[in-house]
Amino acid sequence: MAIPGLSNQPFFADKSRAFWILQTIGWSFYFMLRLASGVGAGMSLSWVVPLLVSTATGYSLTLIMGGIFRWLISRRPLVTWGLSVVTFIVAILLHSMVDAWVFNLLEREGAEFNGALFLSAISLNSLLLGAWAALYYGINFYLIIEEQADQLLKLENQATSAQLAMLRYQLNPHFLFNTLNSISTLVLLKQTERANAMLSRLSSFLRYTLANEATAQVTIEQEIETLKLYLEIEKMRFEDRLRPSFEIDPAVGKARLPSLLLQPLVENAIKYAVTPQEEGADIAVAARLSGDRVQITVADTGAGCAEQAAGASGSTGVGLANIRDRLSQAYGEDHRFETQARSGKGFQVLIDIPFQTETPRLEAA
Repeated sequence: MAIPGLSNQPFFADKSRAFWILQTIGWSFYFMLRLASGVGAGMSLSWVVPLLVSTATGYSLTLIMGGIFRWLISRRPLVTWGLSVVTFIVAILLHSMVDAWVFNLLEREGAEFNGALFLSAISLNSLLLGAWAALYYGINFYLIIEEQADQLLKLENQATSAQLAMLRYQLNPHFLFNTLNSISTLVLLKQTERANAMLSRLSSFLRYTLANEATAQVTIEQEIETLKLYLEIEKMRFEDRLRPSFEIDPAVGKARLPSLLLQPLVENAIKYAVTPQEEGADIAVAARLSGDRVQITVADTGAGCAEQAAGASGSTGVGLANIRDRLSQAYGEDHRFETQARSGKGFQVLIDIPFQTETPRLEAA
């Protein structure tokens, strides 16, 4: 049986069951092989009895060895290997004594014990039990290494998920602070209808964010709908000064990306393009298919200042840097993130990611 991938096979899901099966098959094979070689060499049928006794002895001794090795394998190396060698030597001597005694009793009845026969049995049993011990430790050490590798991968995936969640959770407090501040202002100005409308939109937006895990991926269609909810809230603040537009290729509608990936980009554009200008600014969101890639752009008609390119997003420190980190966590090196000044006036962010319609398995970055 091939060793690579052992731990991935259902056969080794129950190690105790696997041991008994391999133990029985191995010694049965040994018996049949010795029997075939004896018949081929012209041995009499009476030789079968010593062979049966030898096989049963080896089977029983290796069960004891297995119990001892199972206890030793988790000990300090010096203890493990020292006591394993002692156990191995004792097992060889016992097996050889039984083999020599049985053969002498049945084949040479009444004769003195033959020391040469005992030494010959030691030579054979050293190879036999040595191979058994090597296989036992080899398989078990391999399974331990594979189990440790699986645990390490699981821990790395958990760390990646935690980092993704942390990055996503950075967004909500920052957005909530701005929105609640606006609602508070509207209440103070006694503009209750507008305050109620903003609260209603905020409720819809938060309902979506809470319904999706922080590490979840959504389709571009869902992301755009959420982005429109966010822009409706911001439009209550900026009115006609905020002029959003969308150009989404239907071919990329089912493509997946990390949830709330685009919201910080639009928020960045609002802060540096809409807020500073009396006339406000246009914000254009576009997504198109380019081969097996999805290209998303968020562009504005602001001043395209250095602060915007740096991605500063107020005192919370959330912005373009957050997007870079989330893309790296989700796609590793298989993505592109660029910021650039637009020809004439404005600022643009380009995201290039693989076209995926299923959520990829998390990999540690």
